Amino acid sequence: MGIVEEAHNVRIVGVEGNNNQIVLLAHGFGTDQSVWKHLVPHLIEEYRVILYDNMGAGTTNPDYYDFERYSTLQGFVYDLLAILEELQVQSCIFVGHSLSAMVGVIASISHPHLFSKLILLSASPRFLNDTDYYGGFHQEDLTQLFDGIRSNYKAWCSGFAPLVVGGDMDSVAVQEFSRTLFNMRPDIALSLAQTIFQFDMREFLSLVTVPCHIIQSTKDLAVPVVVAEYMQQKLGGKSIVEVMPTEGHLPQLSSPDIVIPVLLNHIRHSISS
Repeated sequence: MGIVEEAHNVRIVGVEGNNNQIVLLAHGFGTDQSVWKHLVPHLIEEYRVILYDNMGAGTTNPDYYDFERYSTLQGFVYDLLAILEELQVQSCIFVGHSLSAMVGVIASISHPHLFSKLILLSASPRFLNDTDYYGGFHQEDLTQLFDGIRSNYKAWCSGFAPLVVGGDMDSVAVQEFSRTLFNMRPDIALSLAQTIFQFDMREFLSLVTVPCHIIQSTKDLAVPVVVAEYMQQKLGGKSIVEVMPTEGHLPQLSSPDIVIPVLLNHIRHSISS
């Protein structure tokens, strides 16, 4: 196993052989590759599946987290491209959630040949409201969020998890997200939250030529439906939006019965001309 693979806990499952399509699953903030546990069993008979953990996830070595490198999305883009290079992947179907959705979008601009399509779950190019743009957050909301992480990380996790997932603390999905969120080192969680919630990737959308499948919950505290519609209008290539009757930012955990068939449909079928 290579250095990059080991650092990111890369796991490869599914069908062997060069002729099989590769599906790469990339997780978002506060989770790790386990967030895809409901989807993976449905893929392994048909595809070669690559999973990895983003640097900063509780499952990675915190000593490898470079605060400067990951102060922008580009650090995560370099990691994704390094993983694809080390595994000698020629082309893949990329499924990215939240943070990783935008990582895939940016990576596809410089390396479009590596991605046959991008499946973007709960994706946002900017979380902060702006003139003529509704991202869902005011600057005061973000300041409050960062202060919460700084002051008492465990208490912040307990409050943040049910808000983001949608549901009460007793739900399995909320407990699962709380666990992976709390596994992160607090200073790394703060750094990552600042990187994610302050980025603005809107100007890059028009440069994307790889087909994009945008999948979104009807009700998502972090990403309003208008953001999915905005992305579709601005993307440079073919795109499609599917809004699911689900609630929350991690529907693959909280509503797998609805989300898994939708994801499989988009993985298996291309956007019709």
